[in-house]
Amino acid sequence: MSNLTILEDDFPITAEYLAPIFMDMPQAPCSVYHRFGPNIYIRELHMKAGTMAVGHKQRFEHINILLKGKVQMFNADNSVSVLEAPLFFVGSPGRKVGLVLEDVVWQNIYSTSETDITTLESLFLDKSELGYAVVLNTLTVEEVGNAQKDYLNVLTDLNITEEEIQKQVELEYDVTYVLPSNIRITDSQLHGQGVFITSPSNAGDVLAYGRLNGIRTAIGRYTNHSDVPNCQVKLLDNGDAVLIALVDLVGCLGGNVGQELTIDYRNVTHVNPQLIRK
Repeated sequence: MSNLTILEDDFPITAEYLAPIFMDMPQAPCSVYHRFGPNIYIRELHMKAGTMAVGHKQRFEHINILLKGKVQMFNADNSVSVLEAPLFFVGSPGRKVGLVLEDVVWQNIYSTSETDITTLESLFLDKSELGYAVVLNTLTVEEVGNAQKDYLNVLTDLNITEEEIQKQVELEYDVTYVLPSNIRITDSQLHGQGVFITSPSNAGDVLAYGRLNGIRTAIGRYTNHSDVPNCQVKLLDNGDAVLIALVDLVGCLGGNVGQELTIDYRNVTHVNPQLIRK
């Protein structure tokens, strides 16, 4: 997705033509919220006016609800139409191409009992043709290397081995996997899986619980270490712990998974003191 407000008359408005071009352009914000109900998955998109959007390829027919805004659609038959909220329709397999005329809230709704977002995307969306891995890697090689080197320093500082910290992380008996709608767990450049935010947030915002009612959340389990963390963990008076943004966070840009949330493991020993070995 890219910010385009003027299109030339002879500009070929097709998904096949635009997709590879847009992949090489700066990506526009596109917040994604993942909502669930009984046998229902709702993928909700928020896009700003002026955004030119090429959607992920849909594998099947699916329900669409335009809750807010107006979009000029470039259809597969070369026709042009304008969709305006409120609107309900059944979408066909394939991609949608549109210019957002007014700020949009758009929902794709699927019938499924699955709740893992990565699995849901592989079931309903086909990202293979666009090479979306290009925009998933949001960290440079240097940034990844610095974070991993500092992680080894953390182990030394805490006098703990990697095997011991992994044993703590992988405990299942005290973990709950309920997540906020703008948080997802998926593959990380830093290590294994990580925690990603899919909508913009401001420095100081409370993003999620890391520990709730004495139980770790998925955020408490999967948030990775960085030498330049963008979040910190705060212990509450009742023993719960929350994740707080240290800087403004971007969320999703174009088709990527969002910005990874990171902390400095040195600063969470007050929440998980068993990591300290005297």
